[in-house]
Amino acid sequence: MENRFTPALIIVDLQGDFCPPNGALAVPDGRGVIGPINELLGLPFALKVATKDWHPRDHVSFASNHPGKEPFVDSVTIVNPTDATESYSSRLWPVHCVQGTAGAELVPELDVGKLDEIIHKGTDPRFEMYSPFYAPFSPLRSTSTSPSPRVGDSGLAALLRGRAVTHVYVVGLAGDYCVKSCAEDAAGEGFRTYLIEEGTRPVDAGSWPQCKKSIEGSGAKVVSIEGPEVLQLRSSTTAQS
Repeated sequence: MENRFTPALIIVDLQGDFCPPNGALAVPDGRGVIGPINELLGLPFALKVATKDWHPRDHVSFASNHPGKEPFVDSVTIVNPTDATESYSSRLWPVHCVQGTAGAELVPELDVGKLDEIIHKGTDPRFEMYSPFYAPFSPLRSTSTSPSPRVGDSGLAALLRGRAVTHVYVVGLAGDYCVKSCAEDAAGEGFRTYLIEEGTRPVDAGSWPQCKKSIEGSGAKVVSIEGPEVLQLRSSTTAQS
């Protein structure tokens, strides 16, 4: 089992609204990740998944939905819709990636023809969901009506397990928010997880070194596209399951 290598690529939120020059929440040099990511799409991953922020207009993360609040500066307390005793504070953002808008679409330069699946996240207006796996609330007890113990479960973990994935490679935008959360949750789900640094960019470049330490503290590893973790893919003709 230790020698099994069934890799998956997760491309997080490579959408128009996160990219310069016109994105509503453009990540600095966000388009700089497209070339490396298209290169990775040409490698023999067993599964290639893109995620999309897919917000309703009344989403809790939009500063415009909170009178007197400003994007980037202010935050909001978000309450677990299944347990009012649990809450967390989240940064507020400009309106972005609204369902059905051009800014919510994957960037046209992305080689979408090589994708196997697209996962939508952030669809519930009540809570923020940086991770494409689930919202950052404590696990619940599974029931017959709610088989997943996680609030907002997108089905991504089940998809990966259904394909017998062992290793997860994470890229996309933004490195210090959704990509970070994706890598941390993938590691928490038991997958050997690599964040490929050339395939991401952070919102706050100054905090990126500390952010990488936090990511690695979760059990994920920040690697280079030229490193041995990607070389293992380059030297494979097919992924072994």
